[in-house]
Amino acid sequence: MRSIWNGFVSFGLVTIPVSVGLAQQRRDISFRTLSRETGQPVRQKRWDPERDVEVTQEETVKGYEVAKGQYVRVEEDELQRFAATNERTIQILQFVDLSEVDPVYFERGYWLEPQERAERPYALLAAAMERAGRAALGRFVLSTKEHLVLLRPVDGVLALQTLYWPEDVRVADRREVAERLEGVAVADDELAVAEQLIEGLTRDFEPGAYPNETRARLQEFLDAKAEGQEPAQPAEHPAPAPVVDLMAALKASLEATGGGAAGTPASGEADADDQLSIEQGRLRSVKGGAAGAAAKGKSAAKKSTTKEKGTGRKGGKPASGRKRAAS
Repeated sequence: MRSIWNGFVSFGLVTIPVSVGLAQQRRDISFRTLSRETGQPVRQKRWDPERDVEVTQEETVKGYEVAKGQYVRVEEDELQRFAATNERTIQILQFVDLSEVDPVYFERGYWLEPQERAERPYALLAAAMERAGRAALGRFVLSTKEHLVLLRPVDGVLALQTLYWPEDVRVADRREVAERLEGVAVADDELAVAEQLIEGLTRDFEPGAYPNETRARLQEFLDAKAEGQEPAQPAEHPAPAPVVDLMAALKASLEATGGGAAGTPASGEADADDQLSIEQGRLRSVKGGAAGAAAKGKSAAKKSTTKEKGTGRKGGKPASGRKRAAS
């Protein structure tokens, strides 16, 4: 592993020599800005708009905007007073239940690798944390910038996750969304179908099954242009229509995933109301309990009514269409 930092993990009187390496690396396709006339990369200049001249690095200074167009000048040596001490230690402050840490706080991931002859204490810490279901909260300085970090075990290896500071997470926006949802009722039958749909779409997490298709198509397009070929035009996908009937959309989604129809279509002389009652009974029975029992009771009552009506037919037997609808 290519390391970007070397130091120690420290908790209590235990110190473990470790190296830190990147766990993530974006592979986005990058572009340069070219002159349309010459095809050469253009350069950006530092420009003073008031004097209308180019300025050098030495002629610039940092500024903190206190009001529109008003700045406080800050020199580099003044900022150095607030640079974090570049200690070579990941200081563990406490251990927490991993389930308590909302992933919204996760910023960037790194791998921790034990240095030479540190494998045993490293493996011990990882195994103990994994068995206890705990993660370690600590502080870590990288390039003069202090980070709040979370150490967590991943298949026997320790991952270091830098975290957003509490003031960086927009908690007020989450509360605003939650307030909008207060009092929104969810019907039991809709919830039952939604749970079936979720269950039908549940798979083991395999990130390799979901490559970046947009990037792949863009790369194919660029390769074709570089070879002088006519690039294939990407297919246009229509925007999804807004959902008008939520239950109908849920049922259609369930059927599309191979979960089967929520009910059996009626045929012959079947009454649509009878069939709807049966479908609702089957859907509610997924939840069980009172809702399921009530649905079953309504379905049974409907069957009884259907049977009584059917006895007035020739031979005292219900029509074949109604018999299938009530089965």
